[in-house]
Amino acid sequence: MATVKKKSWPQSFKLIKSGKKRFDLRVPFKVKEGDTLVFEEWDPKKKKYTGRSIRKKARFIYKFKLNSFGQKKELEKKGLYVIQF
Repeated sequence: MATVKKKSWPQSFKLIKSGKKRFDLRVPFKVKEGDTLVFEEWDPKKKKYTGRSIRKKARFIYKFKLNSFGQKKELEKKGLYVIQF
């Protein structure tokens, strides 16, 4: 299994750390189920890492293209929800 480092903005980092956010939506990168994701907090104002990080295991990965469901124009216009349940 691999370890993959990813930048995380403060508001997202806080939610991951609290356990409330248990998903991530990203442009595809090389990752497999079972890999360890290391979210490193990034301060966009200072343009540097804060030094804080969180390790999480990738349990499920679902990749799709914007038009996988024939809704590319609708997604571009309205955006996308990610719903955790």
